[in-house]
Formats: sequence, structure tokens, C-alpha cells
Amino acid sequence: MKNSDIINIKEGTTECFVFKNKLSLKGPGLKDSKPFYNPSMELNRDLSIIFIQWLIEQRKKHLSLLDGLAASGIKGVRIANEVDGDFDVTINDWDEQAHSLIKKNIKNKESINAFATQKNLNVLLSENRYDYIDIDPFGSPVYFIDSAVRSVLNNGVIACTATDTATLCGVYPQVCFRRYGAKTFHCYLMHEIGLRILLGLICREAAKYDKGIKPIINYSTDYYFRLFVMIKNGKRHANESIKKYSLIDLKEYFSDNEDRQIGPLWLGEIQDKKAVKEVRTLLFKKELNTKNSIWKLLSLLEEEANAPIYFYTTENLATRLKTSPIKLGKIINMLETNGYKATKTHFSSIGFKTDASHDEILNIIKKT
Repeated sequence: MKNSDIINIKEGTTECFVFKNKLSLKGPGLKDSKPFYNPSMELNRDLSIIFIQWLIEQRKKHLSLLDGLAASGIKGVRIANEVDGDFDVTINDWDEQAHSLIKKNIKNKESINAFATQKNLNVLLSENRYDYIDIDPFGSPVYFIDSAVRSVLNNGVIACTATDTATLCGVYPQVCFRRYGAKTFHCYLMHEIGLRILLGLICREAAKYDKGIKPIINYSTDYYFRLFVMIKNGKRHANESIKKYSLIDLKEYFSDNEDRQIGPLWLGEIQDKKAVKEVRTLLFKKELNTKNSIWKLLSLLEEEANAPIYFYTTENLATRLKTSPIKLGKIINMLETNGYKATKTHFSSIGFKTDASHDEILNIIKKT
């Protein structure tokens, strides 16, 4: 590891050494031979900081945290430096260059509650138990979910990122079925479908060990999914969760008569409204570069937290009615005026969720 290959960057209140590779703030980037650092994932890391702060304040006891695929170690070092409370964080990466850089960053920050390890993540998870496990791979987290479910302590949280959105969103349906055991569909609903397939996978893996899941904060962006899921021990929790893991028919959302059965996937709520609100209030206590973006995201997640599964878009409805799209705000107002609940959704800038049926929505629009 040459010093000329390393630069010093700052996120939040933490300065950290990273390898010079991807410097663009857009897109997922390309993996190369050096430990990967992606500046466009800063929002992901910022939200992780405030979520962990929330978790520590909720639990009020010593917590063991794991950054399992740490690369440069920036997330784990930021956790050690920016989160307040009684905890320790293990920062792990199997790559030798990454491990050396992690140790350099820990030493530079003099973090007494941060520890560097160099192990295969599945091996590490088999050897230890954690209250919080962060899995942030380049691609799919599927290869580590079983080990994480076995390792996480009761009421602990598995946080994971998936950048294989093309697979989960139906561009490669065969890969999705092979990898996640679910049938997907490439359509305007694809991001919610993909997120629910990933949640469904965690539900299924947890149920094998008599554990249930409680989604806390889960969201989709253009190129990745991010999940924070609480794992609850016990057959009762497993049974309650598995009831929400099923196939679903999407015929209502499309005008053709083709088979639209997808899944199995998670059909339960994907946000804990109370937790989302509490996490959002912690933004005022932290110095974060993406604070405004996180505020907007969490506000949307809170708004749609108790909304029904799936959504409609102004564009899709206009196509069905063969008219010009109606403005989103106007449709929501029309639905509310007619006694229905309606909210915006973070899955689409022109999308909305409502308890009105498809036919009821079309009838309301036709009357205008």
C-alpha cells in the first residue's frame, strides 16, 4: 500500500484515508483491485450513523456493532467517531489492503472502541454474535444473509445494501429466481417489488431458525436498496412474519390479461412509522452533509409508512385512460375529497399510494 494511492477525505465530522478510485458523486461505480470507496454512498453512511444512534438510545445497554464488508473502513470509523453511547464496533474486511487501511484509520482516530479484523464475513458471523450487522457488498447481500440471521442477537438489526437492482427489478428474472427464489417483474412497480423480494428473503431465512422480522427503515434509490430490519427470536414471531411472505397477483395494475403473479415476497409494512420519526429528529444532533436529502427521504417514508402495498403513477393512469397525466397533487386531493387516504411515495416522483381500488381511482378521474 503506497501513500501515493491514498487520499484524505471528510464525511460528517470524520476525516478518513481512502484509496483513489471512484471520485464521482453519481452512480454505483466500478469495482477494481483496490478497496472500494464510493462517495455517492455518503447518504447511505449518514443515515446509518443516525440509525445506530437511535438504536443505542432505544436499547440503553452496551451494543456490539459490525461493519462486515468495510473496504476502507470509513463507515465503521465514522460510527466509532460520530455515534455517542456505550458500544464497540468491529470493522472487517477480508482483503489485505483493506485491512491495512482500516488499521491505519483506527490508529489515526485513536478509536478505543473500534477493532479491525481480517476474515471471511461468513466465518466471522459464525464465530461471534452482534446487536447490529451491516452488510454493504458490491452487488448482492444474499450470500451473507443466512449467517447474519444466525449471528444477530435478539432484537438486533441486520442492515444491508443491494446494488444488484437490475436483477431485483426484473431485467434479469432468471438470475432473480436463482438468487432470491422469487419471480420478479420489470414494470413501473419494480423498485417496490425488488425491495419486497429482498425483505422476503430475510423473512424466509429468519423463519428457518424460528425468528421473525420487523422492518424499521427500508428504501430504494436509483441504483441500490437499503434495509434496516430487526430480528426477533421465537416461533411466534417467525409464524407472524411468514404469514406476510407470499405470492401476489398484479393484474389490477395492468390492462392486459397476462399472468402477473410475482413473488413470494414480503407483503407487510416496510417502515416503522414511529421509528422513522424518531430517527428523523436525530438529524438535528449530527453534522451531516446529506442532512437535507435524508430529511426529505425520511419525511416521505413516514408519510407512506401505513399505506397499502404498491402504488399508482399519474403516467400509468393516463395511459389506461388515454388522456394527459393529471398532476400528482391534484389526484391526491381528489382522492382525499372522496374519503380515501392517499400519500406520495418515495418509489416514484409521480407515484402515490391509496386505499382506493383501481376502478375507484379511474371513476374519480373520469368525473373530473
